[in-house]
Amino acid sequence: MQKIIDFKKYTSINIGGKHKVKVINNIGDYKKYTIVGRGNNLLVSNNPPLLAMLGDEFDYIIQKNGKLIVGASTSSGKLLSYCRKNDIANFEFLAKLPGSIGGLAKMNAGLKQWEIFNYIYSIKTVDGNILKENIPHTYRHTDIKNIVYEVTFDTQKGFDREKQNMFVKMRDNQPNLPSAGSCFKNPKEHSAGYLIEKVGLKGHTIGGMAFSSVHANFLVNMGDGTFDEAIKLISLAKQKIKDEFNINLEEELIIL
Repeated sequence: MQKIIDFKKYTSINIGGKHKVKVINNIGDYKKYTIVGRGNNLLVSNNPPLLAMLGDEFDYIIQKNGKLIVGASTSSGKLLSYCRKNDIANFEFLAKLPGSIGGLAKMNAGLKQWEIFNYIYSIKTVDGNILKENIPHTYRHTDIKNIVYEVTFDTQKGFDREKQNMFVKMRDNQPNLPSAGSCFKNPKEHSAGYLIEKVGLKGHTIGGMAFSSVHANFLVNMGDGTFDEAIKLISLAKQKIKDEFNINLEEELIIL
């Protein structure tokens, strides 16, 4: 099954054309496809690779034997609501962190030291269930090569609403304009936002795109921003920061 998706409307940064996307509802070998998830961290060109998304067959939450088994197309908001309702701890950091659970697991998403891999037990791919300890992972990175179909989490009792409110406040400094979330991963030395500000690019615009004046590490669409303008800004920041600090910034958003 295929559907046509208008990525200008579908992605959170409001950039991209209309492209065919394969809908996957069975576990299989789809190596030639790139999974688009819920479009929250994507910058899509006019000539992307073959695209696919997981269908409704992978949208579920099951509690079993002290574990939480979650389909990879389940939204972070749905899992957060489930944990709040069922008094399950450690998922408060999902507040205002958009995306599908498969995508969040694949990039080890989170906020500062709170990251999704802290709570994962195993991940299911076409190769079966793989225990967390057998998956190399670091800050905002995992070594998962195949599509994630399901994520199993360890659970503890005790959802903490105060902690959830803390994460909401921590994310309240994020701009309201369309963006793909953090543009760059934070290098070890400094935050990416600090570096962008130091080289004078906070609030800097090219066409309809800008590094936000609210939070410099957010690449925002001011209205009719284009893929090319976004790439020019990303390249400019990487070059200036390399020249001034000798640091190689790595994108956190995914460019297709």
